[in-house]
Amino acid sequence: MLAPFEKPVNVARPFLPSLDDFRDGLKEIWDNHWLTNNGPIVQRFGRELSNYFETDNICLFTNGTLSLQIGLQGMGIAGEAITTPFTFVATTHALFWNKIRPVFVDIEPDFYTLDPEKVEAAITPWTTAIVAVHVFGHPCKLNVLADIARKHNLKLIYDAAHAFGVRVGSKSIAHFGDMSMFSFHATKLYHSIEGGMLTFQDSGIKGIFDYLKNFGFENEEEVVMPGTNAKMNEIQALMGSMVLKHLDDIIEKRRQIAAVYREKLESVPGIYLRPELPKDVRYNYAYIPVEVDEKEFGMSRDQLYKELKEYNIYSRRYFYPLVCDFACYKSVAVKDPLTVARKVAERILTLPIYYDLDLDDVQRICDIIIAIGSKERDH
Repeated sequence: MLAPFEKPVNVARPFLPSLDDFRDGLKEIWDNHWLTNNGPIVQRFGRELSNYFETDNICLFTNGTLSLQIGLQGMGIAGEAITTPFTFVATTHALFWNKIRPVFVDIEPDFYTLDPEKVEAAITPWTTAIVAVHVFGHPCKLNVLADIARKHNLKLIYDAAHAFGVRVGSKSIAHFGDMSMFSFHATKLYHSIEGGMLTFQDSGIKGIFDYLKNFGFENEEEVVMPGTNAKMNEIQALMGSMVLKHLDDIIEKRRQIAAVYREKLESVPGIYLRPELPKDVRYNYAYIPVEVDEKEFGMSRDQLYKELKEYNIYSRRYFYPLVCDFACYKSVAVKDPLTVARKVAERILTLPIYYDLDLDDVQRICDIIIAIGSKERDH
């Protein structure tokens, strides 16, 4: 009988730089007496990210949700946008706040990203954009979606909240589509406590984003558009800058964790991991999603989720339920049966992964999952 973990093993835990280093950084903030409003650390952090992403077309925000809301507004998206129901609810909220009608279509079964065939079938005269999500950091069908967007004169916008550090071929994932949003929330593999960023192809739009995140101020006396307050502050930027220095180590450790999960679980009846990504994708190992087949494993996803809690292991049913099933979106008509998305939402479970999760503990989590399944099947 395997014993529960003494301390909770959560599905995510933020990477933190050394406290001494962070204290040193705080001294600069204290010396400057400059906490927000485009301070020197935010400016420096912006330059670091421009170097990392190999583009000057970036804009920093206080969080990812406001980044996407402002991005949609700044690009003038209106009418309808084709999007996924298998995402964090903020993707759809950003559309709602801009009075854009979400048109939900199904996902492909391997990596849970938008199914391009379903996208093209859903285009109407009111469609102005495709808002796709790199789910769990898995790149969308980039070339096919680009062809559809070009053919129908649509904007192609990516919610890349999970995709920091992902590269396809020789390029960052940020270089695809008209605009991408990255979240720097503390639950992500890369974070700035809270924070967000837009990357975009049209350099002329940066000024609009800067206005919109700072009340529309041109100068002390002029307000040129009705903006909001979505500025990143100095402490967020300090954390983001420090975590960025460790990014390669963070991704490498997560790769090792993912390898243990794959080795231990890929032959377990009823536990399905994602296929290996194409060789030209440099993945960030943002999440460990598995699907649980009730008949083969011996219990449902929900039962396994609860059983793992008894062992002090906290997984997550992510994403469940589908966005279109939340009460606030029940009034949105959904023509697509969402066959794949509904099946995945009922079976999906993301397992613990974070930088300081010991590989022996990953082995133990797998052993517990295997033991739970074996016990149920033996009944």
